Amino acid sequence: MSNRTVKYSAGEIGRVRVVEDFLPAPEALVPREENVKVTLSLSRRSVDFFKRAAKARRVPYQRMIRALVDAYAEKQAGK
Repeated sequence: MSNRTVKYSAGEIGRVRVVEDFLPAPEALVPREENVKVTLSLSRRSVDFFKRAAKARRVPYQRMIRALVDAYAEKQAGK
């Protein structure tokens, strides 16, 4: 934990206004698609690259590979 101390002022904080909740539900933030498991052989070099890149970004490397394949498929479908 940090050694920072929170200082509160005495007295009222002023006029308070309730703001309507405008954020979508958490389920709406990440749309789920149906995934299909496949067996795929990749080069060691490629897998090592994705593992390093994913570790630096703190995400699963398989998710990065899936996002790459999805982006490629979407781009090709638009041609």
